Amino acid sequence: MAAPVLIIGGSGVVGARAARTLHQLHPKLPIVLGARDRDKAGAVARGIDPATVSAARIDLSRPDLGLPADAAFSAVAVFLKDDTLNSLKYAQAHGLPYMSVSSGTFELGPEVAHYIHHPQASAILLGSQWLAGAATLPILHFVREFARVDAIRIGVLLDEQDMGGPAAYADYERIIGKSPHTLVLSGGKYRWIASGDNGSTLVSVDGVPLPAQPYAPFDVISLGAATGARDVRLDIALGESASRRRGAAFSTEIIVELSGRDADGTARQVRHELVHPAGQAALTALGVALGIERLLGLDGRAAPGPGLYFPETLIAPGYMLERLRESGALLERLELAPA
Repeated sequence: MAAPVLIIGGSGVVGARAARTLHQLHPKLPIVLGARDRDKAGAVARGIDPATVSAARIDLSRPDLGLPADAAFSAVAVFLKDDTLNSLKYAQAHGLPYMSVSSGTFELGPEVAHYIHHPQASAILLGSQWLAGAATLPILHFVREFARVDAIRIGVLLDEQDMGGPAAYADYERIIGKSPHTLVLSGGKYRWIASGDNGSTLVSVDGVPLPAQPYAPFDVISLGAATGARDVRLDIALGESASRRRGAAFSTEIIVELSGRDADGTARQVRHELVHPAGQAALTALGVALGIERLLGLDGRAAPGPGLYFPETLIAPGYMLERLRESGALLERLELAPA
């Protein structure tokens, strides 16, 4: 493939990790790390592979992103909140697949509007589920053991030492701080509940309870549409992960509790625990790398045509789980007594 993938925010903690992960999956794929500081991005590029990874200065205030008129890319991925949406407009203008990962549910409208007005321009992958699909895709694999899934409860533990870089922290502050309400699916109805007044408890993988609060990446709407569950909710806890409590480095935890029924009507409840010892950046990087892989058809299947996509509509849940395990993720399943 002659044209490189443009990763905007590629010099940041998560963007650089995604570039490295994508390079490991497809060593011959050229990548351009786009950033405000080209020198910083260049240093990151050289640390990955100077033969296939390079850097470019990006100016999101400009429709051309400050790039040369003859610049050519195969796809665009964005690791920061682009309030101008010039990155999306650039991708649409050049017919390039596009992936973003930084929006809250309440910010979904502008990207959808640009797709609606230009539906044949490019493939747009909205990857703002928790850690670019690290919860939603495994859950869609887990629910296959139920004949009917009634409730999906997700708890995510973000270690306070694992906030990532400035862009990731800005996303967290914006989504938590600017939206006083959080979307949940409750009793078959989508509801906006008060974020600060509706806290809950997350039980970490070592049994320690931590205060949590509702959070609204795209997982709630993705899983509500995909499973038919009447209750879907995601809560986030910011604190010390189980690995750090036992003296090791921080990790990131995703706790999933599923309630439903077997084919004979028997009620069941199952808890799945997913832990990654490299933290949240590793999971986000993998999700984005697999998204780009699918958008470009690098997995051996035909690339998708122009359209509006979520990760779960492009990436097979079982394939995501396989890649998660290869990357070092640890998974455990526990059968619980039905509530």
